[in-house]
Amino acid sequence: KFGKSLCNYFCTSFGRDERRVDSRTIYVGHRPCPATDAFIPPKFCDNRIVSSKYTVWNFLPKNLFEQFRRIANFYFLIIFLVQVIVDTPTSPVTSGLPLFFVITVTAIKQGYEDWLRHKADNEVNKYLVTVLEDGRRARKESEKIKVGDVVEVVEDETFPCDLILLQSSREDETCFVTTASLDGESNHKTHYTVPDTEKGLESLSATVECEQPQPDLYKSLGPENLLLKGATLKNTQKIYGVAVYSGMETKMALNYQGKSQKRSVVEKSINAFLLVYLCILVSKALVCTTLKYVWQSQPGQEEPWYNQKTQKEKDYLNMFTDFLSFMVLFNFIIPVSMYVTVEMQKFLGSFFISWDKDFFDPEIQEGALVNTSDLNEELGQVEYVFTDKTGTLTQNSMEFIECCIDGFQYKNRDSSTELDGFCVTDGPVSMLQQKAGREELFLRALCLCHTVQVKESTGQEDGVGDQVDGVLGLDGEMVHPAELRGFIASSPDEVALVKGAMKYGFTFLGMESKNMRVMNRDKDVETYELLHVLNFDPVRRRMSVIVRSKCGDIMLFCKGADSSIFPRVRQEEVDRIRMHVERNATEGYRTLCVAYKLLSSEEYAQADAGLREARLALDDREAKLMAVYNQVETGMSLIGATAVEDRLQEEAAETMEALQRAGMKVWVLTGDKMETAKSTCYACRLFQRGTELLELTVRTLEDGGRRREERLHEVLLDYHKRSVSAFSFSPRSWTSAKQDYGFIIDGATLSLLFNSSPDSSHYKSLFLQICQNCTTVLCCRMAPLQKAQIVNMVKNSKGSPITLSIGDGANDVSMILEAHIGIKGKEGRQAVRNSDYAIPKLKHLKKLLLGHGHLYYVRIAHLVQYFFYKNLCFILPQFLYQFFCGSSQQPLYDAAYLTMYNICFTSMPILAYSLLEQHICMEVLMSNATLYRDVAKNAMLRWSPFLYWTLLGVYQGLLFFFGVRFLFSNPALQDNGQVFGNWSYGTIVFTVLVFTVTLKLAMDTRHWTWINHFVIWGSLAFYMFFSFFWGGIIWPFLRQQRLYFVFANMLRSVSAWLVIILLVLLSLLPEILLLVLRKPRWPHSRQVRYTHI
Repeated sequence: KFGKSLCNYFCTSFGRDERRVDSRTIYVGHRPCPATDAFIPPKFCDNRIVSSKYTVWNFLPKNLFEQFRRIANFYFLIIFLVQVIVDTPTSPVTSGLPLFFVITVTAIKQGYEDWLRHKADNEVNKYLVTVLEDGRRARKESEKIKVGDVVEVVEDETFPCDLILLQSSREDETCFVTTASLDGESNHKTHYTVPDTEKGLESLSATVECEQPQPDLYKSLGPENLLLKGATLKNTQKIYGVAVYSGMETKMALNYQGKSQKRSVVEKSINAFLLVYLCILVSKALVCTTLKYVWQSQPGQEEPWYNQKTQKEKDYLNMFTDFLSFMVLFNFIIPVSMYVTVEMQKFLGSFFISWDKDFFDPEIQEGALVNTSDLNEELGQVEYVFTDKTGTLTQNSMEFIECCIDGFQYKNRDSSTELDGFCVTDGPVSMLQQKAGREELFLRALCLCHTVQVKESTGQEDGVGDQVDGVLGLDGEMVHPAELRGFIASSPDEVALVKGAMKYGFTFLGMESKNMRVMNRDKDVETYELLHVLNFDPVRRRMSVIVRSKCGDIMLFCKGADSSIFPRVRQEEVDRIRMHVERNATEGYRTLCVAYKLLSSEEYAQADAGLREARLALDDREAKLMAVYNQVETGMSLIGATAVEDRLQEEAAETMEALQRAGMKVWVLTGDKMETAKSTCYACRLFQRGTELLELTVRTLEDGGRRREERLHEVLLDYHKRSVSAFSFSPRSWTSAKQDYGFIIDGATLSLLFNSSPDSSHYKSLFLQICQNCTTVLCCRMAPLQKAQIVNMVKNSKGSPITLSIGDGANDVSMILEAHIGIKGKEGRQAVRNSDYAIPKLKHLKKLLLGHGHLYYVRIAHLVQYFFYKNLCFILPQFLYQFFCGSSQQPLYDAAYLTMYNICFTSMPILAYSLLEQHICMEVLMSNATLYRDVAKNAMLRWSPFLYWTLLGVYQGLLFFFGVRFLFSNPALQDNGQVFGNWSYGTIVFTVLVFTVTLKLAMDTRHWTWINHFVIWGSLAFYMFFSFFWGGIIWPFLRQQRLYFVFANMLRSVSAWLVIILLVLLSLLPEILLLVLRKPRWPHSRQVRYTHI
């Protein structure tokens, strides 16, 4: 009997459509029903969750394939293969060893990250769960659960797969779950067992027919019956459910999507510079190849008779081989080790954010979290900040302030129901008895219209024995904040309203077998049967309950946003309340309107039938439910409105002000009403007293009495003329103009802007130009998708500005994924998981951007420019040497020097610099936000600084080569009259090179630590030691030892010492002169402090 009931329960729509392909049949407990013997149960996937990328077997080939997809790695692989195949002047080791080092380090990093994913998967898959098998309880690993298994879950456990609730330990056959890991909401949701389920699950024989797996969390079979994997059971001892979706078919797995690869502006600059140096490399190789054959074609320049290796040098194959050989000889101009240094700098640098004690929040005992280290420098380049309001700018900690009943205001501090004489909107005062009746009706609505639950542990045996943190006996008194622990709340608003009712004498005592218990002023307990809950959703912006009193009256209580409630009540009632709502919103309070409706038996029967049918539908369930909701929630009577305060975050105003001084544009994207959001913007100093507000809302579009589209175009043109012309002479986005503008738009108008009409792109262009010339933009009544659309529009606008999104709720995830950053808030942690950086409080954003972001950008920009510079200094003498050796591909440096220059001799000082440098101390950066502008718009990686570094490298490379050549014009450089050879020439050039580029970095260092001293002077000492060691021993594995005692003999010459010291000083002379003569680019700490004093 039950099998048929359960099957019918989930298959109402399939009975009509006969679309078996889109459904799956599940046998509860793997016991087939006689009525469905014709169906062969299909095979479903197991319950394993796999989020890892590699396995032991495919790690090597898959990782290598992915790494060699990078152009730089592939280029060096080709160079290495050319060295192996073609007879080149340098050993394959010179390019193979650095490439092997880069590939190995990257593979270790990616392998470690994937090992962590494997570890996390095993924790989930090996978790022990209880399953009913043949009437017995058995413990098995989570990955072994099969579709159709009956699973037992106890309180505070996570559901191992998607389950249909069959049985609950609660008397009212409900259970409560939190879905923070799914949709980010930490509220407790109520779920119901399937009706008419047998108590004895051991003998239950039933089938479930449901739709195939789909990722949408809300478009699912009976959402009130489906328990999703990843959700947690709360306030219920245990439940039993049948597995319907398992493993990678669960909604949590189907909703998992890897973040899109975000490339930093620094990486784009590196690629651009790389192309320039690649062109230089090809040009050098072409010049040298041409010169070689020009030189050989001259009379008397043929090769000697004893060299039989190349009789005919002019054939095209040999020319191509020579070109490749020159490419190999000069390929060190492309810094392969820069990539691994940048990776290490980003990875190690991210720890400084996690370790920052200023980011630690003692309240939640957590600090900042870095989910990706690839975008550290982007924190110093932010141009647009998109922020949520509730929970981000505000604390999302609600406090009941006041209420308005039929036009009369009641303050929170006044627990009596006496009129304070402040707000009589119209008409005479009603009779006292009638007034008291409406008050009680309003307070009952606050006590009944919610999904708040009282914790079971507080005891609910007798009618008035509820002891929720001292709730009883508080008739009109202030309630201690600790009382919040006595409730399971769907949102902070609901708790605030229930507490507000307590302050006026009505106390909600909790649920008991689908009966809601309320204690009134007279200490009498009223019981109401809960018939239906019409859940809140962001489209309706309201929620309702249908209850039956003891005397049989059926009432609907509804609360929601004023824009949602006002059209559904009588207009004369609206006029009495509207002024209070608008005034409260202007003061920054969150407002909700409360209405009720007395249902007749016929109206309720119709609504009950419609709701039951809509909830059973598999197709278009949301649309059918919405139609029934709209039908029931009409013709209501407006009782009053509430005002709840959501206080600003700590230092919210100071933080927003600092961001604006730093040149960032702040956009507030919120779902709240315009007046409340506008008041918050004023409180956060985003709107100043002198700011002229440009409003583009439904209200302004309806003022002209014409079609909205026509009015929209007219208003946009007017605002464009006013705002853009005011900024037309300001060359930079942060330059202050005579008039500051703020822009306000609502979700309905945004829908007009983003629709698919032919004029849509024109509207968007005007809208974007207006917004870009306003100091602050406020978008209210926003849907989550609209938030992402706004971020995407700005991100893809001209100039591709760097955007940052910050929010704490699940509705902020879409805009966070478009940009980056999340705040740990009270609405769950999905924003934290999807962000690249997470900080506990809004005030930490100031230091994250103005301090860490500024320093990260300066460090990595200097690292990139320095790498290209030192490699140009390195390879230019090699190029010049070809003019003096007949373009014969003779290397200037020994193979050991070629290999170790970037790996050992010059890598550690720049790595330490890029991790520890503070050209301006953190306190000064925080106190003077305008310093952020100095590095904005990628200022240090533009073409002008790149050209300066390149010219400096050319100057020093020419000086190295020709300075040493001048030394060699003296035939006797040693005491014994012997002359230096070509390897001595190259070694002197290399010594000057290493000392010059290292000392150049030392001159650039402003913040010295013992680590800087160690790596800079240690690198120079290591070079000296290595050169003595490498040339002082006969190495048996070397066929030819070019540097045997070359370095020691070189240092015996006083002339060599003199030239080395002189060339180093001459090379650094331009930098020394610039330091002495040029005005400092960065202000000293004292200067900035004196300016502020």
